[in-house]
Amino acid sequence: MTELKNCPAPAKLNLFLHVNGRRADGYHLLQTVFQILDHGDTLHFTLRDDSALRRVTDLPGVPEQSDLIIRAARLLQAEVLRRTGALPRGVDIAIDKVLPMGGGVGGGSSDAATTLMALNRLWNAGLNKQELMDLGLPLGADIPFFIFGETAFAEGVGEALQPVSAPECWYVVIEPGVMVPTAAIFGSEHLTRSTPVVNITDFSSHSITLGFGKNDLQQVATKLFPPVAEAVEWLGAYGDARMTGSGACVFSAVATEADADAVLAKVPAQWQAWKAKALHRHPLNEILGARL
Repeated sequence: MTELKNCPAPAKLNLFLHVNGRRADGYHLLQTVFQILDHGDTLHFTLRDDSALRRVTDLPGVPEQSDLIIRAARLLQAEVLRRTGALPRGVDIAIDKVLPMGGGVGGGSSDAATTLMALNRLWNAGLNKQELMDLGLPLGADIPFFIFGETAFAEGVGEALQPVSAPECWYVVIEPGVMVPTAAIFGSEHLTRSTPVVNITDFSSHSITLGFGKNDLQQVATKLFPPVAEAVEWLGAYGDARMTGSGACVFSAVATEADADAVLAKVPAQWQAWKAKALHRHPLNEILGARL
């Protein structure tokens, strides 16, 4: 095998996001449910004859060598060298980019996770799922979730994951047109960091029409970025609307694709918007086999 084409890097939503405290090292303690969607980027991997790792697609504002895609590939390449004493062949990575940067839908983290999973197979590296999750965690707290690969209740800094059932539904997602820097939200003095801890069963008992919990980051983001507040208010007329992650994207659950289409038809022209179906499992699992 010398290439893997059409590898999906799906978006995620945080169906709720509670900040329960802060560790001594400054990291925040969180609880959230991660939901995978059938909408995202697509990556293509082709082995090279040398050991170079290259992103062959230009992404404005994202230098190649600092891209999470290349950083993830570099980490795995070094791990293979450490384990085998042999440096695996380099790779050209192309990306069809559709997910927004700074949107809270996990675009960069999902791309990195797909890179780790695809190259693990392409290089015959043999890392198991937990080893890949551990390798990816220093690059980003959301990366282990995408490798975990199914709807998950997450705790800690987002790395302690348990499978959870979530509603069979569709989502309408609005991109308000601003890029929200995660550090500015978590660093705000106005951020609530004392939401009581909940149990996984508390979430499972809720329907899509009565959204569970809240996003503690939303109050800060809407104050700093008015377009996010406007999107929450507009979409709230059609259901429980909230921000995902640290923003900027805003979403609402609907029962059917037809319901999603009806809302999309009314979205104001200044916003990008799209629909997506909730997925139980990461679509790359179907390409790479049942389990890593």
